[in-house]
Amino acid sequence: MNVAEWILVAILSVTLFIFLVVGIILMLKILEVSDEVKRVAVKGQYIADNANDVVTNVKGMTSIGGTVEMLVDKYVNPKIKEKIKESKEKE
Repeated sequence: MNVAEWILVAILSVTLFIFLVVGIILMLKILEVSDEVKRVAVKGQYIADNANDVVTNVKGMTSIGGTVEMLVDKYVNPKIKEKIKESKEKE
């Protein structure tokens, strides 16, 4: 082989080596990014679930039915429980 062929082979070898190294580094970075995207998606789903719970709670508190239910649970149920307890004690 003459000198020109050796130079071309050397240039192509170095180019291939650089391409392979850059490709491996890029593949590792893509894997890291995909793991981070997965974590963000899980956290986003958790936040969305919590937001649904908050909306349900606010909806229950602002609607008439929710307000009545809250009042019954807070005031009426304890009084009924006391009356039941008193009637059992009288027996």
